[in-house]
Amino acid sequence: MTTLECGYFHAGLCRSCTLIEIPYSRQLADKQARAEALIGGADGAGGIEWLEPVASEVAHFRTKAKMVVGGTADAPTLGILDAEGRGVDLSDCPIVDGRVLAALAPITRFIALAAITPYAVPSRRGELKHVIVTVSPAGDLMVRFVLRSSEPVPRIRKHLGTLLDAIPGLAVVSANIQPVHAAILEGDEEIAIHGDVLELAFDGVTLQLLPRSFVQTNNGIAAGLYRAGAAWLAEVEPGRVWDLYSGAGGFALHAAAAGSRVVGVEVSEAAVASAQAAARAFGVDADFLADDATRFALEAVETPGAVIVNPPRRGIGAELAGWLEDSGIRHVLYSSCNAESLARDLAAMPSLRPVRAQVFDMFPHTAHFETLVLLARDPAGRGH
Repeated sequence: MTTLECGYFHAGLCRSCTLIEIPYSRQLADKQARAEALIGGADGAGGIEWLEPVASEVAHFRTKAKMVVGGTADAPTLGILDAEGRGVDLSDCPIVDGRVLAALAPITRFIALAAITPYAVPSRRGELKHVIVTVSPAGDLMVRFVLRSSEPVPRIRKHLGTLLDAIPGLAVVSANIQPVHAAILEGDEEIAIHGDVLELAFDGVTLQLLPRSFVQTNNGIAAGLYRAGAAWLAEVEPGRVWDLYSGAGGFALHAAAAGSRVVGVEVSEAAVASAQAAARAFGVDADFLADDATRFALEAVETPGAVIVNPPRRGIGAELAGWLEDSGIRHVLYSSCNAESLARDLAAMPSLRPVRAQVFDMFPHTAHFETLVLLARDPAGRGH
């Protein structure tokens, strides 16, 4: 009945982990029950095979930290903003990977050394909005400074040696330019300062992460998710596979390593570049295209044996779900971070029946979780 102690939560400074006072075993059971209620339980013959949920570490599991910068150039804070837009320092947050936490103090000192003024939301003045820190399974790090303009970049370059000396394993440093006063994490322009790729090794498959590529925030759970997806697909021997919303290639490269011929489709050009580099380095049969997933499917001349979809929280939507329903494709592997949109999409594909499902707790202490579902086309057309 483990619970995680957090001084920030008890002091009322941060309430992001809304379920932190609930024992973790109950959190996991509640998520499983929620998934089964939305998607369907194991109801005997023809029902869903629900595997045991995959539990996360309770503490220090978050391997990508998006820290809002507050305070002043002399005394910056890394954490969140309070209701008045002032910085709240969370540099000892108990859910963040310890290797990321160890980098925060050197980053704070570096901000002061380079005289980068934190962006003040109330006055709309200053430069530095966020610091995004990602750690690989091997312990290497990527640090991204999200700035209002490129004005501080020469000072970051000037003092870079100090930061590299202070943070062992710092593989990538970049500046992202986000000029607008809006709740947008990052902008379209990325300025390389040191290195270019963070290597993320999962079960022998190494992703090549560029700064603007999407990556899961929990390496341990991501590894299990990719492993399960590749194994489930290998069982049905699909031959050719599409990975729609392929991101940096997590599912696609694992499926290719298991013997499938894969085409990944992703709207982010940075993510496509990451996936292409990983496929070349790994030497697997996988190609990646920058395109809208729905448009790609609707315009395709031939269809594969199976499709992987790993969409954002809104789900795949009615148009792509309708195309999958009518496509004749025999298997779909659906990875979802929103069980509500997953259930809505499944209802739009009645000929594709959920046959196996599993909860992966990517986000402990919150109501969010990842669900992996294998769908098989019902030859009798009975739906589900």
